[in-house]
Amino acid sequence: MQVEKFYYDNKIVRNFAFATIIWGAVGMLIGVWVALLMVFPQWNIGAIGVGKETLGLTFGRLRPLHTNAVIFAFVGNGIFMGVYYSLQRLLKTRMASDMLSKIHFWGWQLIIVAAAVTLPLGITTSKEYAELEWPIDIAIALIWVVFGWNMFWTILKRRERHLYVAIWFYIATFVTVAVLHIVNSLAIPASAFKSYSLYAGVQDALVQWWYGHNAVAFFLTTPYLGLMYYFMPKAANRPVYSYRLSIIHFWALIFLYIWAGPHHLLYTALPNWAQSLGIVFSFTLIFPSWGGMINGLLTLRGAWDKVREDVILKFLVVAVTAYGMSTFEGPMLSLKNVNAISHFTDWTIAHVHVGGLGWNGMLTFGILYWLIPRLYKTELFSKKLANIHFWIATLGVIFYAVPMYWAGFKQSLMWKEFTEAGQLKYQFLETVTQLQPFFALRAVGGILFLLGALIMVYNLFATVKKGSLLADEAAEAPALEGEYHQHTGEHWHRWIERKPVQFLILTLVVILIGGIVEMVPTFLIKSNIPTISSVKPYTPLELQGRDIYVREGCYTCHSQMVRPFRSETSRYGEYSKAGEFVYDHPFQWGSKRSGPDLAREGTGNLKKSDTWHYNHMDDPQAVSTGSIMPSYSFMLDRELDTSSTAAKIRAMQTLGVPYPEGYDKQANSDLDAQAKEIAANLAKDGVKTSSNKEVIAIIAYLQRLGKDISKSQTAQK
Repeated sequence: MQVEKFYYDNKIVRNFAFATIIWGAVGMLIGVWVALLMVFPQWNIGAIGVGKETLGLTFGRLRPLHTNAVIFAFVGNGIFMGVYYSLQRLLKTRMASDMLSKIHFWGWQLIIVAAAVTLPLGITTSKEYAELEWPIDIAIALIWVVFGWNMFWTILKRRERHLYVAIWFYIATFVTVAVLHIVNSLAIPASAFKSYSLYAGVQDALVQWWYGHNAVAFFLTTPYLGLMYYFMPKAANRPVYSYRLSIIHFWALIFLYIWAGPHHLLYTALPNWAQSLGIVFSFTLIFPSWGGMINGLLTLRGAWDKVREDVILKFLVVAVTAYGMSTFEGPMLSLKNVNAISHFTDWTIAHVHVGGLGWNGMLTFGILYWLIPRLYKTELFSKKLANIHFWIATLGVIFYAVPMYWAGFKQSLMWKEFTEAGQLKYQFLETVTQLQPFFALRAVGGILFLLGALIMVYNLFATVKKGSLLADEAAEAPALEGEYHQHTGEHWHRWIERKPVQFLILTLVVILIGGIVEMVPTFLIKSNIPTISSVKPYTPLELQGRDIYVREGCYTCHSQMVRPFRSETSRYGEYSKAGEFVYDHPFQWGSKRSGPDLAREGTGNLKKSDTWHYNHMDDPQAVSTGSIMPSYSFMLDRELDTSSTAAKIRAMQTLGVPYPEGYDKQANSDLDAQAKEIAANLAKDGVKTSSNKEVIAIIAYLQRLGKDISKSQTAQK
């Protein structure tokens, strides 16, 4: 048998490891700042003019920056670090192309920098976890293909015949993320920095949460399960507990996960049948998820004494435990009676961070502590500092999550409580002001977690300083030759493990089933989205105002979806219907209420005067004592850019919005007329302002919300 000598590429692993460390600290720092803004709203920094754009450091602009930095910069680089290290060793070969590895690394870092620049500038699609605009989306798709091409080429030139379980998860990640990203990102550009989702309203919501839930599943979970299956046995020096359980875990997980998105839309205008499918498959997910957790923890059987001594294993055990807790809670949150309490509250924030901090964060820390000394042929600089990091980070997760769980329960119960006379007991603002102590404790938890990460940064870079990089690590293995003959008693699954192309195709088929079953009927059967004759397209001024609403990230704090609960219809008005969102590209239902729902803001008992909105944008705390909303006083001075109106109208027409032919040439004239009406209304109350200011446009948009449904009800009467 011929033995071949080759070299593992450790430089690419080192590069992604350094990026993980640096971006992790940056993403967590932004997270701490965002948490503090909920306690000290006066720390929000308005907008500074940057050409036609404005640089804003407000909650609405920084929150998407935080989520993107943590998900795609910290966790993303952590995935690639682990994949590039483990893949080479599992396949007994160097990565197929050093050039593709470099393109992948630098391309991904440029995408992160582009996100860090555009999101504070308000350049966003507003689609959660997919806020980046269309040119960056195209770049993501291209770089993702580079990664997949390099990975699969490496698999094809392997020296190991069978694919280890970690590689199954890597393949599923590549295939599924590509499908999710492309489908969810389809949009019509109106300019270089502005596009509108191809989908509208209910359909957009379904596609977004099919993507959003599965971005968690196939970016934050499946690749990390692959890393767990590689690094936990390595760190414990023990084999994976059960090969058969890993097979069940993998195929059941990737089949079931893709169906679960609709559980984010319970009690909304999404058709009930789609909600029910989401509930069934979300609840069923507990079984494969816990199968994976058990497989990971039982890998340590007989090694618990080592866990007490080895800080790396401590990180890994807490990570897998947090995975189990999060994947138990997720199915519970998909049940309607639980979701009725949790949705739009801080309970969801706690749930997400148990997964993000506990599962992704702690696993990444453990891998880094294991990996860096090996790359640099040295011992870890300080095990004592690593232990301090472990305990600080663990306390950070607890201090973050527990107050948010408490806050979520309190929030929901206050929203729903009525007096004996049948009136709502609390104004919405009271439910915000009473949560301030919990927000403060959450910030303490975030600071502890960040402090632990900074200790790790020092410890790892001190380790790097005392060692030297083993850039090209020598290895040898026999070449993969000849026809393989199945052994007697060999497990049936071994066949597909020898066929990477067939494995990829089968994975693609499995993950497509759920998406097709849920989305095709929603798009093709008209009765799923019944139209309402009174619902009309936005006027040009309202469209511009809506884009400002999106730019400022108002959707991060305000929902636009009244659920059919007595507490919500009493507080906000008529519950939301599918047909009222048919011209919303993208939808704006939101996922969190730090401020009240705005779906009926322009009508009924919620309707406020133009002057109220003007003053509220200028100084929210002066109008609503205790409000944590940032000031948008810059809108009072900043001129509305109407040069984009025609292009936006044309883009909407391409999407099927029924503006008259040639309306793009008349749009600014109508915009100007409506703006002058609002300016005149303000003047009656003594507010003198020009009609060409941004505040006029956002007032127009807010005053439009709910009016079409109000007209429909009036017509029926």
